Amino acid sequence: MLLQLCEKLICLVDSESDVAFFDSNQFPWVNTIETHWKTILTELETVLEQRTHIPNFQDLSEDQRILTEGEDWKTFFLYAYGHEVEENCGRCPETTKLLKAIPEMTSAMFSILAPGKHIPEHRGPYKGLLRYHLGLVIPSEGSCRIRVKEEVRSWGTGQSLIFDDSHPHEAWNDSSFLRVILFVDILRPLPFPLSVINRLMVNRFSSRPFITDIVDSARKNSLPNK
Repeated sequence: MLLQLCEKLICLVDSESDVAFFDSNQFPWVNTIETHWKTILTELETVLEQRTHIPNFQDLSEDQRILTEGEDWKTFFLYAYGHEVEENCGRCPETTKLLKAIPEMTSAMFSILAPGKHIPEHRGPYKGLLRYHLGLVIPSEGSCRIRVKEEVRSWGTGQSLIFDDSHPHEAWNDSSFLRVILFVDILRPLPFPLSVINRLMVNRFSSRPFITDIVDSARKNSLPNK
């Protein structure tokens, strides 16, 4: 009930509440992330050396089994709703430093889609967040794409997408290679006092079992030492 009320307030107050994709230039920190994308890629490549040990998304959260199965979507969590996955962050210190500089960052992970993988249409749990994607390992142009509402965009290497994941969306990797992005959630920019209410709502989420289960599972499924 409280969640729905907050989303209604956002729709009333935010003139961009119906926007699918946002202009990255609205977010000054994006330029820093894009400037250092190769640094992030270097740490990702070290993680991918142990790809078989990276947990499948549904193994971290039973709630996600409706979206995926098998080993076609792997996720390497760094943060989840403010909870740090310490060992994973320790493996990616430069990426973690960049993430900490993103204002109002709540969650972050490497999202790894296998060749031919399709993530069916779904929506995020709450409109008070926006989603950021940075392309890191992107196969041939146009083979990997995402639809939000009726708009379709393709990822580009070292390039950013920002969208409202509370709208219906789906994603494809139609190539014969892995697609990997840095996936980050941030608080939606809102005027005071709704910004404070929104932050409190997200903090409330952070203690819910479906979030703490993801964090606990990510910690338990950390990569083995070489």
